[in-house]
Amino acid sequence: MKNSIKFSQLFLLLVFLTSCKSIANKEELIKDSEDQKGKQIKVAKRKMEVRYSCGEEGISEFLNNGWIISKEYTEEKICTWKTFPATKDCDMEKDKGCKITTPDKIGEEKVYLLEK
Repeated sequence: MKNSIKFSQLFLLLVFLTSCKSIANKEELIKDSEDQKGKQIKVAKRKMEVRYSCGEEGISEFLNNGWIISKEYTEEKICTWKTFPATKDCDMEKDKGCKITTPDKIGEEKVYLLEK
């Protein structure tokens, strides 16, 4: 009888100790994940994408403020559009359906990925 009481007391003590330890571990994990979220937000604020198209420039302002170009590439882009009537008797002011729009000038769009 005494052995069973001692065994049950030992069993309850072990259950109590292991449950307290797991709660403490969970609290540490929650604190660590909050720190990681804060670091990820700070990193995201330090990257920027800037686009200049059809001969525009202005990247020197960012470079003077301490930004560094991490990646640069160009894409083809239509700079201006040209409209003309579809037929000779078409009035583009009155009838919008007879207006044809085509690209006039095709240029380049420069994309800069900046880091600070």
